[in-house]
Amino acid sequence: MKQLFATSYQLIERTSTEFVRYLYNEIRWGNRLIAITGARGSGKTTLMLQYIKEHYTAYSNEALYASLDNIWFFRHSLLELADEFHKMGGKILFLDEVHKYPTWSVEIKNIYDSYPDMKVVFTGSSLLEIHKGEADLSRRAAIYHLHGLSFREFLMFEYGHKVETVTLSDILTRHVEIAMNVGKVIKPLVAFKEYLSYGYYPFYKEDKVLYHEKLLATLNIILDVDLPSTEKIDYYSIGKMKKLFAILAELVPYIPNVSALSKELEVTRISLLNYLFYLQKAQGLLLLDKEASGIKQLAKPEKIYLGNTNYAYALGGDKTDIGNVRETFFFNQTRVRHAVTYSPKVDFILDGTYSFEIGGKNKTKEQLREVPNGYLALDNIEVGYGNQIPLWIFGLMY
Repeated sequence: MKQLFATSYQLIERTSTEFVRYLYNEIRWGNRLIAITGARGSGKTTLMLQYIKEHYTAYSNEALYASLDNIWFFRHSLLELADEFHKMGGKILFLDEVHKYPTWSVEIKNIYDSYPDMKVVFTGSSLLEIHKGEADLSRRAAIYHLHGLSFREFLMFEYGHKVETVTLSDILTRHVEIAMNVGKVIKPLVAFKEYLSYGYYPFYKEDKVLYHEKLLATLNIILDVDLPSTEKIDYYSIGKMKKLFAILAELVPYIPNVSALSKELEVTRISLLNYLFYLQKAQGLLLLDKEASGIKQLAKPEKIYLGNTNYAYALGGDKTDIGNVRETFFFNQTRVRHAVTYSPKVDFILDGTYSFEIGGKNKTKEQLREVPNGYLALDNIEVGYGNQIPLWIFGLMY
């Protein structure tokens, strides 16, 4: 126990609160049980440590951070930790990487039921489904998902420029004003190109040169380590998933031919759809459907994209297709706040109402001629006009 506190104190002391992720202010920290999921490297650990640092005195016994892959848990249980912590006057327990601990859901439920005056905040892989644990915590926990950096957050994280979030309504009606205001503090197109290449995960700052290599290595770890700890899946299937990702990376944006893909991978249709589902949960892919009704595990998507633009550059380098990058960016950023669906007429529909075509600055309005509520999201322009909106502005929504 002493070891866990020592580690917790050191991590909290080293944590900076200069930049905080968007989710920090959206979490209702007063809830007794809070779950935060997200991909590796998105900043879940930092989020918790920042909260402790800002709300508790240094070396306090009231808050404790513990990662469940710590060697301490090889000989002690989570329930033991909670009991000892509670006896010491502990008020809030922050548990990281719960998917690494086999009986996490049952023990967290017992802690919740046994210590009504103690709060628990826990994080897990983006693959984690709270309701699928041995004990269904979905009715007890306030559940949040942390996405990668938005372009707005990148401007703050990389350049120190604070830009306020904007809504879709703001963008559609005030995009010229928004673009002019941002343009007063930074040239957005320069920063935008950087973001598309390496700005989605905060760990890019550790080493920009090796970021792409580390990005792909992180996806491998998610599939090799996190996936087996959250789903009953064998290494044969993991190998097939990696091959599927490699195939799709060369084809995106791709209208899937399930029969052809199944044949190439030598797997059944159901297995292929499961693999697509898991790759989406791992944040490796984005699946575009006709209807926005959540993640459908056994439904064929209408179109497939890479999970974020950084993957495109990590895999394609100088040969990266810019059209694919633009569409991936728009889908990736807008899906956080809105339902993004497929249309045979335009690239995307938001909330079943607004139609968007994505392209370069010379793209015409031809495809929007008979489309109601149609807009162009255009790359390589700083300021738009009418229904022609700079693509980068859609990165300011969270």
